[in-house]
Amino acid sequence: MQMRIFKTGIVLLLPLIFLGCQTLASKNTTGVIVARRAQIRSSTAVVAADLLQVNRGDTVDILESSDVADPSDNTRKERWLRVKARDEDTTEGWIEARNVMPEDVLEESRKISKEDEAIPAQASGQLRASSNLRLTPDRSDNENIMMRLDSGSSFDIVGWKRVPKPKSSEAIESDVAPKAGSAQQGSSRLGRQGDEEPEEDDANELWYKVRLSPTASPAPAGWIYGKQVELSVPSDIIFYRTGREFVAWQRLDGDKDTADANKDGAREAKPGSWMILEKSSSANRQQGVDEPDFDRIYVLGYDKRNQEHYTAYRSPDLRGYLPARIEGHGDNKTFTIRLQEDEGGEVKEVHYSVYKDARGVLKINAPNLGTGGRRRR
Repeated sequence: MQMRIFKTGIVLLLPLIFLGCQTLASKNTTGVIVARRAQIRSSTAVVAADLLQVNRGDTVDILESSDVADPSDNTRKERWLRVKARDEDTTEGWIEARNVMPEDVLEESRKISKEDEAIPAQASGQLRASSNLRLTPDRSDNENIMMRLDSGSSFDIVGWKRVPKPKSSEAIESDVAPKAGSAQQGSSRLGRQGDEEPEEDDANELWYKVRLSPTASPAPAGWIYGKQVELSVPSDIIFYRTGREFVAWQRLDGDKDTADANKDGAREAKPGSWMILEKSSSANRQQGVDEPDFDRIYVLGYDKRNQEHYTAYRSPDLRGYLPARIEGHGDNKTFTIRLQEDEGGEVKEVHYSVYKDARGVLKINAPNLGTGGRRRR
């Protein structure tokens, strides 16, 4: 009788044990190393031994997490992860959470990249200082931080957006990356950083939507706070700015297949012909959320024989919005931009034909536009 009861108990207990194992396993996730290099350590202690060096792009299994008091400030906590590496010894140990991007966060970045995979790079830029890559254009808290990007990191810009600045009553950060582990804890009150630029009176702020190479970040896309970005205008056109800023540019010579093969095409130093989008200086005036991305088109041709640039086309003032696209092959191409006829009006696509005349001079067949982007009747 006792044996029968024991066997019955075992039969009832086995599903519970199996369910418990499943629950434990479901908590385990994977992550990718985002630091250039980091150490998996024997514990979270300051004197812990280094077990294994991991590099950017390596995958680890996340087993558990722990919040540990910061040795330099007991009021703060750092998030650490116990991980299992995928080396020959399947090394297990602890690593600072800021060095690991969980797979679910990486998947969100892939979704952002997927949204714009058909959009060509509109410009290129680099970071003035180490800064945060975020899932959304919002710096009022840390929940959307993916990783820290190094100062000087370069990227393609596929778009930008103006959003209302966080209220003055909210403690906002400069978007220099937070102290180790703070991003994973979701702290929304970091306060201002010491190297933050003085805030202007503008009620809105600019954010760039960027596309990154695998060498810079395992996350392929995200958002970066505009004040941390310096546009990388190609060297052969930077001296042709005349009172307006270059905000976007794309080469007109070469075919798309060639451009796709050249990953640094937006920063190419070789002289050539360009379609450039300009914007008037914004100093001394407020920038609205619906502010046009550019207000003039400038096409710069290149004479290979004389090795010099010339102005092929300069549009009247208009209200233009990204993205801009170039299509076609050889000397016959079309670029498409989005124009708004009147403030508050509908934004429509407008096409410009690009060709070369008998002398090889670049010409633009532009729609008949008046001031503000209105078509002349």
